[in-house]
Amino acid sequence: FFFFSLHHNSVAFNSSSSRSNKEAESMGAPSFEPLRDIISGAIMAATSVPQLIAYAETVGYAGYRGLSTAGPPLLAWGVATGSPWMNAGVTSLTAVMAKTDLGGEAYVAEYGEEEYVQLVAAYSLYVGVASFVMALIGFGKLAQKAPTAVKTGFKWGCELGVLSSALPNGLYAFGSTLKANVATSVFGDVVKTVKGVVPGATGVSGVCNILYAVTNPQTWDVVAALLFISCTLFVMKGKAYL
Repeated sequence: FFFFSLHHNSVAFNSSSSRSNKEAESMGAPSFEPLRDIISGAIMAATSVPQLIAYAETVGYAGYRGLSTAGPPLLAWGVATGSPWMNAGVTSLTAVMAKTDLGGEAYVAEYGEEEYVQLVAAYSLYVGVASFVMALIGFGKLAQKAPTAVKTGFKWGCELGVLSSALPNGLYAFGSTLKANVATSVFGDVVKTVKGVVPGATGVSGVCNILYAVTNPQTWDVVAALLFISCTLFVMKGKAYL
């Protein structure tokens, strides 16, 4: 996923590379300020580590695999790059796309998680190569012409995808009770009704999970919820000290 994310981002980066290079040159090298750098690193860790775990589970396999597969490449990228202005990381879109395109749940049920991991790895590699080729031929210029409504929908979709993947583990400790609670609530009936009418509406489950979680705080795991909320506030407010 890191490979795809890096090259996916390079599509947009390629279209404005000359402008970005000029801006970076005009800004010069960033000054070294230990306290600000430590806070920045802590914010990135509080954001990225949960993302790596949540996105791995979003794609359909164990959360620890997100750390073991994306962590080392991200570290290697940080050591190898000479640019202080560019960053790379995982995105929720790649996880959602992979699970949808590959039929994650059905594949795992039939062949097991280990085989599914191999399939996702091959899928990510092929998409990364395709994204790299698209960046070289200037596809980013075409992407910039997307209508505002499409960009807005894309943004909201990504945000809801991140939220739906983070809430189960963030508020319910390993997500052990959320799905069961939703299934026995009125939201479970909504999911069944919508899927009965529109079988392809797979996102309704995630939306109902979010609605149930935010309207039933009495079902949260106390420790998990405190950690989740504390990290969220730290990420949101930490930039004020930079």
